[in-house]
Amino acid sequence: MTNSKWSISILLLFVTIFIEAQTKKININAFFEDKRPLKVTISTDIKDLQSEKKSLKAVNASITINFPDSISISDSIKIKHRGNFRKENCYLASLMLQFNNTKTSHFSPFKRLKLVGGCGKNKNDEQYLLKEYMVYQLYNLLTNYSFRVRLMEVNYIDTKNKIKPYSQYAFVIEDIDDVAKRNNCKEKKFVKAIPNSTKSSETILVAMFQYMIGNTDWSIPFFHNIKLVVPKKDTNSMPIPVAYDFDVSGFVNPPYAEPPPDLGIERVTQRLYRGFPKPLEELQVIINLFLKKENEIYSLINEFNLLNQSTKKEMISYLDDFFKTIKTESEVKSVFITNARRN
Repeated sequence: MTNSKWSISILLLFVTIFIEAQTKKININAFFEDKRPLKVTISTDIKDLQSEKKSLKAVNASITINFPDSISISDSIKIKHRGNFRKENCYLASLMLQFNNTKTSHFSPFKRLKLVGGCGKNKNDEQYLLKEYMVYQLYNLLTNYSFRVRLMEVNYIDTKNKIKPYSQYAFVIEDIDDVAKRNNCKEKKFVKAIPNSTKSSETILVAMFQYMIGNTDWSIPFFHNIKLVVPKKDTNSMPIPVAYDFDVSGFVNPPYAEPPPDLGIERVTQRLYRGFPKPLEELQVIINLFLKKENEIYSLINEFNLLNQSTKKEMISYLDDFFKTIKTESEVKSVFITNARRN
């Protein structure tokens, strides 16, 4: 075979592989298992999007995702603002990406994805965003009943050219239906979630994890920043709580974070256990899990190169206090039993 024919054959093979990759729908599980950041471009009328914050109307947009294997996929989507506080106080902090406008879309398996970005456009906002991304990663270390996330470097382009393009890290959050599916579960809705009505071990884990990161912005009885799932084969069993939205935790500690006034704490960095009292034996099982994962938790933070050193130092210092507490039996009894919530 001549060199020219060989070159043409290689080119045709490349084109064939590229077309196959382009026509294949995204595998959701593989998408979230891959931790490499993606380069993404979102183009929309940004002023139109901002004007729809109150109505939550979805606006037209286009998205291009550049995958690490040199494949680029583009599609038309709809986007809208989400999140009560961020919607009112941030620039483009949280968006809902709606992919299900066409069944032939490469992205149609997603249906919809929550995109979480920085509250503002500067580098400090980006560090807070990366800290929240890290919270999800830590949660994944402790339980499969947790939302997976994928980091993206997003370039925002205004289609009317009235706002200068800007880039910032953001992350997308796995849909609750996909969390449930990979755990052989289904989402449980419209259930009366009273104390002790959810699976004890996972409920303790959620409450202790929230205490670790200094988050009080959640409630199982009121379904606040909590989803519930149940096994498909036993839908009458106690639901399992899955937590999300950690931006106002002490671990992230953004400038806008304030604790609820009725909790008696002055700063979000002050930890307050919001779980109900449980026997020491049950607590110890979950404590042992945290202790087993302690080195992995610290390693995950230390090896995350997008966080600056001062941010890492603050995060590690904050976690040090938590691990000191759970290694001291008198502190465990005081925090998780004596001073646990009663109602």
